[in-house]
Amino acid sequence: MRKTTEKTTIRLWRYLAGILALVWMCIIFAFSAQTKEESSAVSESLSYRMVSSTGHFFHWNLDEEQMREIANTIEYFVRKGAHMTEFAILSVLLFLWLGLWEMTLLRRGMTAFLATAFYAASDEFHQLFVPGRSGRVSDVLIDSSGALLGVIVFILFCKLIQIVRRRRSRKRQAQS
Repeated sequence: MRKTTEKTTIRLWRYLAGILALVWMCIIFAFSAQTKEESSAVSESLSYRMVSSTGHFFHWNLDEEQMREIANTIEYFVRKGAHMTEFAILSVLLFLWLGLWEMTLLRRGMTAFLATAFYAASDEFHQLFVPGRSGRVSDVLIDSSGALLGVIVFILFCKLIQIVRRRRSRKRQAQS
């Protein structure tokens, strides 16, 4: 009885991951629909808040001009890092959803990665129609790198959890 309940729970989580993947794709689409000015304002604001918070946390005595200069310097990396993170999350959600079908871990990972890379390409195509934005192959590669990294890190994390659980189980068996 317990095995059946666990399988049902896992299936429900996988369906939820599929729904969340669709929601996440809509969020990515909405960010891509922002004009260049809107998108720049978001990333500039985030960069400035990061510098301001870090400066406050480490007690750096930075004036407004210094904070703006640092924020402008890191803005490109913050923007690209955010893109990688967006697509890493999408690839993990797709990986979880794909668990509904019988596949090897490698096939599941590759399918999640390829589906996310395809979505990244379609996202860049979409940006061709947004004022001030452009679709770039380099952005597809950055987004796809995030997708691949997301799947790899997630699989490694799951494997690590399995190892820890096995060790605990062996330890309990040895003690009893």
